[in-house]
Amino acid sequence: MQAQMTTLDSLVGLTKRRGFVFQTSSIYGGLANSYDYGPLGTELLRNIKNLWWQVFVQQRTDMVGLDSQILLHPKTWVASGHTTAFNDPLVEDLVTQKRYRADHLIAEWQEKNPQFKDTAPENMTIATMASYIAEHKIPSPEGNAVSPPKVFNLLFETAIGAVAGEKSRVYLRGETAQGIFTNFTNIRNSTRIQLPFGVGQVGKSFRNEVTTGQFVFRTLEFEQAEIEYFFDPETENWQVLLAAWKQALWSFVTQDLQIAEKHLRWRKHTDTERSHYSKDTYDLEYNFPFGWKELWGLAYRTDYDLKQHQEFSGESQLVTDATNTRHFIPHVIEPAVGINRLFMMILAEHYWEDDERSRVVLRLPCQLAPYKVAVFPLARNKPELVATAQTLYQQLAAEIPATWDDRSNIGKRYLYQDEAGTPYCVTIDYQTLEDGSVTLRTRDTTDQVRMASSQVLEHLKKNC
Repeated sequence: MQAQMTTLDSLVGLTKRRGFVFQTSSIYGGLANSYDYGPLGTELLRNIKNLWWQVFVQQRTDMVGLDSQILLHPKTWVASGHTTAFNDPLVEDLVTQKRYRADHLIAEWQEKNPQFKDTAPENMTIATMASYIAEHKIPSPEGNAVSPPKVFNLLFETAIGAVAGEKSRVYLRGETAQGIFTNFTNIRNSTRIQLPFGVGQVGKSFRNEVTTGQFVFRTLEFEQAEIEYFFDPETENWQVLLAAWKQALWSFVTQDLQIAEKHLRWRKHTDTERSHYSKDTYDLEYNFPFGWKELWGLAYRTDYDLKQHQEFSGESQLVTDATNTRHFIPHVIEPAVGINRLFMMILAEHYWEDDERSRVVLRLPCQLAPYKVAVFPLARNKPELVATAQTLYQQLAAEIPATWDDRSNIGKRYLYQDEAGTPYCVTIDYQTLEDGSVTLRTRDTTDQVRMASSQVLEHLKKNC
C-alpha cells in the first residue's frame, strides 16, 4: 500500500542509485528519451513479464503465445493504416525549433489555467487545436510562440540492404499486434485452438515520439505485452467480452501487482481520440507522480486488421462457423500494456520513505522482487563465516533468486537491500558456527528472528 504520493525526483534518484535504470549512452551525454535497465531493473522487468505471461497465457486454456519479428514486410503497415494514420499532432517552438505534442501542450496549459478546461484536448481535432492555441496564445515550455500543429508519423523508417530507397524501405514495428494478425492463419492451422481464443506476445516496439521528461513512461523504444482476442461477432457479445477483459486487467493490477484501487481508474476514449482501427476503447489509468496517465489500453478493433490484411495480401482470413455453413472474419478485442509503464507504476506504488527509521524501502511483492533473499556473512575477513554463508547461499540460490553481500557493516547492507526491494536478509554470525542458527530479517517491519539455517528455504518458499 502506498504510504504517500511519490515524487518523480525521488523515484528517479532511487532507480539510478540502486541500478534499476541508467541513461542510455551516458558516457556520450546520453540519448534523449532512451534508457537502459541495470541489474535490478532487468530482474524486475523479467519478473513482470513472466507474471503477465503466466496469468494471461499459461493459465488460460483459450490463449497461445507468439514471438514475431520487429521488422515486418512494409505492406503490413500500409494495410494496417499506420503509414497514414499513426500520427501525433506536433507544434514547433519558433525560436528553438523544438517540437512538442500539441495535445500535451494544451493539457499542461489547462492545468495552470483551470478556468479554460471547457474542452479537453483529446476531444479536439487538429484544426480545433490550432484555433485553441492561437486564441489563448499558448506558448512552448520555453515561453516562445509555436507554429500551428501538424501531423507527424510515428513509424521509424530503416532500409534493408546496402542501398536505401523505396524498394528497400522497412519500418521498426510501432506495435507488436500486427505480427499476430499476419500470423492468424498460421496459428489456426498449426494448433487445435478454436474461437474464441487469444494470442499473447511480449516484445519491443518503436515510436518516434516527442516526449516530455516523464522518465521511462514514454520512450522511443519500449516493450509491449499485447493480446489479440479473436471471436465470432454473431455468437459472442463484444461488450460482454470487453467487460470480462476489463475485470481481468483490474484483477491483475490490484491483486497480482498489489496496486491500490484508489490509484486506478477507467477512462473511455472520445470519438476524436479513438484510434483509426477502434470502435470502442478504454484506458486503465494510474495516478503517476506527474498525474493520471494511461497504463493499459483496451480496444475493440472489430475485424479491421484481418480485413485489411486480406485485402492487401490477397490471402483469405475467413473462418467457418461450427455448423460449417457461415464464413466470416473474426473480430478482435485487444488488451495492450507497456511493460515499462507497469515497471514505473510498480516502483511508484511501492516506494516508501520510512521516516521513523530514516530509510527508503521498496516494498515490492515477493513475486516481483529482483531477489527474494540476501545472504550476509557478519564479517568478510572471517573465513569460517564466509564459508558457512556461501554454503547457505548456494543452497538458496539453487531454488530461489538470491543475492550475496559482504561489504560494509550489517546496517548499511540492510539499508541497501531495503532500497533494492529484497524481502528478506539472512545473516550468518558466530552463533551460527555454534548452533547452526541464523538471523532472518524482514524488510517491511525490520523484525529479526533466529531460526535454524536448514529451515530458511522452507520459510522463504512459504512466505515469499
